[in-house]
Amino acid sequence: MSTNDLQSLVDELAGRLHRSVAIDDPSIRLLAASRHFGDEDALRVTSILNRAVPDEVTRPLLALGIGTWIKPGRAHLDVPGSEKRLCVPVRCKSLLLGFLWLIDNKKNPLTESDVAMAEDTAARAGVILYERLLLRERSNLRREEILRNLVTSTEEVRRRAVEDVFSEQLLVDHATHYQVLAAQRGAEHSAETSDGVALEVAVQEGLHTLPDGVGLMVADRSRAWLLLALPEPLSQLQLASIAQRMTSRFGQLSGKDSRFVLGVSDTVGELGQIFRAYRQAVIAVRAALLIPSVGDVARWGHLGPYDILLRLSGDDIASAAEVSPLQRLEAADRQQVFVKTLDAFFDNACDIRRTANLLCIHRATLYQRLKRIEQITDCSLDNGDDRLTLHLGLKMRALAAANAAAATTWPL
Repeated sequence: MSTNDLQSLVDELAGRLHRSVAIDDPSIRLLAASRHFGDEDALRVTSILNRAVPDEVTRPLLALGIGTWIKPGRAHLDVPGSEKRLCVPVRCKSLLLGFLWLIDNKKNPLTESDVAMAEDTAARAGVILYERLLLRERSNLRREEILRNLVTSTEEVRRRAVEDVFSEQLLVDHATHYQVLAAQRGAEHSAETSDGVALEVAVQEGLHTLPDGVGLMVADRSRAWLLLALPEPLSQLQLASIAQRMTSRFGQLSGKDSRFVLGVSDTVGELGQIFRAYRQAVIAVRAALLIPSVGDVARWGHLGPYDILLRLSGDDIASAAEVSPLQRLEAADRQQVFVKTLDAFFDNACDIRRTANLLCIHRATLYQRLKRIEQITDCSLDNGDDRLTLHLGLKMRALAAANAAAATTWPL
């Protein structure tokens, strides 16, 4: 099908209904619009003139949950110049590819037949947009191949990839700082509340905050990473703005129960060193995904011991979690009282008062538990190496459990 087919569908439906029709992409950016039939409102005119609607309209519109709709529904915003609308999700193979809009006011209400025709048009538009998506993915294969080669373990492949970036002018040529952002959605998403384009759209939303030519993206259904080429490193404010836009758009499209996490690398001064930044961003996003205390945006260099521990693969973490003293402690303590006590003791820097208060027990009880822990593990809590063995073992056990529940792993 030609790229004009979407416009033909819109014009055909508008002619049959004698009312204006518009189709937006999942980010509420205009893809096609018919001529007016006198039913347009100020919001429709703004959309056509600017090819999009303002953020103050987009945010509450997506907050209605239209990104999760599979059937037509009415959407009405308390926004000046906005009439009630019929929103028909445009989908193909369960992917959300856009929205078809019809204004539905009291002067000219939609009939059931009108809605049925709109659904049929949306289904046909879904096929066109799905084919466009496949075509775009095929055209991006070369670019993604180059990006993946930039972070491969083979030095010669990385060198050729750097040459390809500059010869094919994929990035601005005046960059002096390169950085990687890694994004991933959590494992708790459901098929009903999320789809394969939510992550990609969210990451693209973050890119829209930056000038053209400074970012390249590789994405699949559960993760994505960005290569940024910048004249100056991102400021804290810029990073916060990018993260907020990505997170907000992902939540709007995937539902409130889905989680979006972001890992941020340090900057490197040469494109040939981007594989180091990639590893940093991947470790940071794993930390955000696996360790609740880190939060949803993790920065390399601010992860404490996890900067080191998460350099291990999932298999290595699982193996390192098999610490003999802790295995003996776990076997002797089916209720995990001793394990929880020891964990709290270490997390509170071995402070007796703070640990006892946290566990809501008397200090004498805590001393008794610690003495029993020493007997079972054959370790002395006064010995630095024994403390390190037990503390690292507890951290590795927690990481192994979280890693086993994670949806995907990143190649390093």
